[in-house]
Amino acid sequence: MTNYARYGKRLLDIVLSLLGMIVLSPLFLGLVIAIRLDSRGPVMFRQKRVGIHKSHFNIIKFRTMRIDTPKDVPTHMLKNPGQWITPVGKFLRKTSLDELPQLLQIFTGKMSIVGPRPALWNQDDLIAERDKYGANDTRPGLTGWAQVNGRDTLMIPDKAKLDGEYARHVTIKMDWICFAKTVRHVLRRSGVIEGGTGSQRAENGKEVEG
Repeated sequence: MTNYARYGKRLLDIVLSLLGMIVLSPLFLGLVIAIRLDSRGPVMFRQKRVGIHKSHFNIIKFRTMRIDTPKDVPTHMLKNPGQWITPVGKFLRKTSLDELPQLLQIFTGKMSIVGPRPALWNQDDLIAERDKYGANDTRPGLTGWAQVNGRDTLMIPDKAKLDGEYARHVTIKMDWICFAKTVRHVLRRSGVIEGGTGSQRAENGKEVEG
């Protein structure tokens, strides 16, 4: 393990996530107000996910779906998933702004800026595939190597293989490439298939809320 992977990455996570929360605080406030006015329910939603070494934690996001949406079911397994997404939620998902609250979880150490996207606690197929490549022993990220190389278009074995590739090459260069590509993908909204992934696809980054 390199010094960056052991010490530098965590230090960078703390500094950048804190800076992000400070700079983006007006945007946070605006989104909170928009969600409150848009639909009934809490501003945030929490969902059990798989963290480093397969420990569990509750990920937090801005709520993008109605409160009566079935719980703990990936979006692609819902019939007509678009019917559950709120008007503001569509915008949040399109821009990936629903992920912003995870900056707090990066700051506290549950997540990293770059790493495998945290799987749902019941996504046994993805978790098992990641075990083959040691990807479950890496802190999950806001974005990752698989997200910038296909995202929702990837099959689960391919996604797990890419996650493992990242886990074996945790360097500042790799993290910078992931971050830069993420910005480009968000702006282009490439690789996103809302509710269009199949049972053997990689887990959708926009799981069902409750």
